[in-house]
This record gives sequence, structure tokens and C-alpha cells, in this order.
Amino acid sequence: MNTAFLTGTLLLRRSLTLITISQNNKNMIKILKSKSGYYEYQPKLGGLVSEISWYVRKKIFKSLMNTAYPTSETTVLDVGVTCDKRQESNFFEKLYPYPNQITAVGIEDASFLEQDYPGLKFIEADALRLPFPDKSFDLVVSFAVIEHIGSRERQRAFVQELCRVGRSCYITTPNRWYPIEFHTALPLIHWLPPSWFRSILQLIGKDFWTQEENLNLLCERDMLRFFPKNSKINKMHFRLLGLRSNLVFYIGNI
Repeated sequence: MNTAFLTGTLLLRRSLTLITISQNNKNMIKILKSKSGYYEYQPKLGGLVSEISWYVRKKIFKSLMNTAYPTSETTVLDVGVTCDKRQESNFFEKLYPYPNQITAVGIEDASFLEQDYPGLKFIEADALRLPFPDKSFDLVVSFAVIEHIGSRERQRAFVQELCRVGRSCYITTPNRWYPIEFHTALPLIHWLPPSWFRSILQLIGKDFWTQEENLNLLCERDMLRFFPKNSKINKMHFRLLGLRSNLVFYIGNI
């Protein structure tokens, strides 16, 4: 009797353990689905990458406010928000003083922004086919999104679509010619032809960044080809350690 009791108890405990593991695995799958691939595969370096990104993005935000001069009446579309909740993620929503005027668009589920910033409206949509009429917004902003859009043709379409729905646009992207590639934290190899760069990334196990749809770096000349003809473009690039790290383009009165 005692042996049977002990055996039954052990089997019950084992069953409960397996159920718990199964449930934990399901929860982990849900968590993984809510993660942004961009941040999941970005090097951490003890938080240094995040701190540098936050520093640069605060400077970019200040530049935006001093260039576009948005007011409490300015309607703003932010294209490329993320489900990630790190310090530097969705920094525009964190810093902008008029969240009730923001419409935020992304392909990840960032609906929590509506709770975090009352009045903000989130829409899950493709940035190349925005569900808005022409010139729907006073200002369209997009921060370090275009390098994750895909091919040069898709990047051009992205810029054209932002300009279609906005009366002014503020677009940023990392500079390809900065000596450190921010997504991989690797020096210089991104200056090689893209096919060589991606082959090296594959060899060292950074497969996510080998895909063009995940990373397609740009320089100033590339960006200037995307804007509508006869656009008056204000270039306001940022420097990190004395070198041009981030490219910023502003077009008013489109």
C-alpha cells in the first residue's frame, strides 16, 4: 500500500510538473511573438547600445521640435512604432508634449501606446500602403525605419508614401558611412559591397541582419534620390564622436 501510494504521488507530481512546463512554454511563445525582431537581435553590450541610442534620439527629438515647430494643434503621424518597451523605443511618444495629436502606425502590436499616452491613436498598417487620404497630417515623422523596409525600390516607395499623406516630413536613418554599424556593433565591414557584408554576417552567425528586408543601409546620396522632384530638403545630420552618425531630412510645405 505504501509503495503504491508513493508511486502515485510521484506520478502526480511529475504530471503537474509537465503541465507547468507546458504552460510556461506557451507563455514563452506568446512573449516571443510580442518581441520586436529588431531589438531581439541587436547587440546589448551591457546596455551601452541602448544608452547611446537614447542619447542620440533625444538630440533628434530636440532638432525636430526646433525645425518643424509643432504646436498643440499640429496633427502628427509617426510611422514605424514598435511593440518593444525599452527606454529608447517609441521615444517620440515618450517625449512629445501633445500625445492626443499623434497617430502611430506600425506592423507590430503597439496598441499599448493608447493606454500609455491618452489620446494617441494606434493603427496596425503597412507603411507602403498607409490608410489615409493625401495630406492628412500636418507632420509625418519616421525615425530609423527606412533601413528596415527592404529593397531600394521599397525604400523609395516608403518615402513617397510619407510625403503623400503629410504636408511636411521628418525622416531619419543611420549613416552607412559611420565606422560602426549600429545594428550589429561591428566596425567597417558594412562599407564593403552589400553582398560581401551579408556574407560575413552569415559566417559569424548574424543571420537576421543578412536579410535585405531586415537591414539595407543608406547614405545621404541614396536618400536624396527618394524624395519628390523639386522638393526643398533641409538636411540636419548628427555627429557622434565627431563623425556623422545619423542622417536627418526635413521637407516642409510639400
